[in-house]
Amino acid sequence: MPPDSKTRGDIVTLDISSSGRFAFAAHAVKRLRSLLCSLTMLAVLPVAAHAQYRGQLSTIVMDANSGAVLQQANPDLQRFPASLTKLMTLYLAFDALRQNRISLDQAVPVSEHAASMEPSKLDLAPGSYLTVEQAVLGLVTKSANDAACALGEMLAQGDEQQFAQMMTQKARSLGMSSTTFRNASGLPDAEQVSTARDFALLARHLIQDFPEQYHYFSVPAFMFHGREVPNHDPMLRIYPGADGLKTGYTVDAGLNLVTSAVRGNVRLIGVVLGARTSAQRSGVMAGLLDQAFLQEGVPLMPRSIGRYRRAPLLLASDTVADEASAPAPQRRLRRVHGRLVMRLVAAKGPVTVVSHGHAHGPRVRLTGARVHLAGAAVAARAHGHAKAHARSRDRS
Repeated sequence: MPPDSKTRGDIVTLDISSSGRFAFAAHAVKRLRSLLCSLTMLAVLPVAAHAQYRGQLSTIVMDANSGAVLQQANPDLQRFPASLTKLMTLYLAFDALRQNRISLDQAVPVSEHAASMEPSKLDLAPGSYLTVEQAVLGLVTKSANDAACALGEMLAQGDEQQFAQMMTQKARSLGMSSTTFRNASGLPDAEQVSTARDFALLARHLIQDFPEQYHYFSVPAFMFHGREVPNHDPMLRIYPGADGLKTGYTVDAGLNLVTSAVRGNVRLIGVVLGARTSAQRSGVMAGLLDQAFLQEGVPLMPRSIGRYRRAPLLLASDTVADEASAPAPQRRLRRVHGRLVMRLVAAKGPVTVVSHGHAHGPRVRLTGARVHLAGAAVAARAHGHAKAHARSRDRS
């Protein structure tokens, strides 16, 4: 017992001054220490809980039309979603577009907070702007964290935390009962968790709720401030019929992937969470989709790496400055809904509008390349038969 102290049962009385005493219950001290230890364990529990899943995949394959689950393995384990989080950011952006609360050409301000996001990013400067459409493309191609944060802040009046609450509320309304969001980008947060099943549900809603916007997920690249920004999704290049949606990676999450592929009248949604390598992630996804297509009576198609490479999507803001020096003849295409003028410049050859064969909008073919457009209707202005042909195909 320290000096100037007395004991009485389990009460320790310690003299700390000539004017007063403090009494401590020894058992209370022990309980306090135990409580502090428990709180410390709780603080690290999310990371510890997810660490045990490293090397253990969570997968699911769903029929997008019926919602039937065709295959699954550990689909309800809560895991870190990483950049798959951006699918909910895009859902809320598409919802705002449908309700005319924002427009594709509306300026999105870049705050210091948004600009400070860790890579992957578009390297946006504080105080600068990008359009809503550029932000959307930045999310689906490069998985840009700064663009995601800026878009989320705009949709929530400058507050990313408020936007995260909106994301979680929307998740609950869509049936994503095991998902909690804490930011717009998917950057690490111990409380930001989801499951393979929940992301299959979200992907199905993106496809069904926003058919007019879904084509963005298949854009192979887009031009931003004079540089080409490629799409990170390997399935667009290696898997026949794949047309999006999103990749994701952090150290704790592993490599994640949500993919949709369509063949004939069958559309599948696949989710792979927690892969160790990119090759494993792509291989597991391709194998799962192959098996599910066979279950649905759809014959397999050969895979061909590099077969689906396409030219980047060009926005007016990226091409208008180059028109004066572009080689003749110039070919310009304009989106007719009044939202955005798009000028595509070809060095040679005719410009024709080619139908996708489905509802994701038309496709423009330049010599030796194809360019996905961001609209559902395109008017082509060219010379001679190319002009007439483009207009006739656009009306079909």
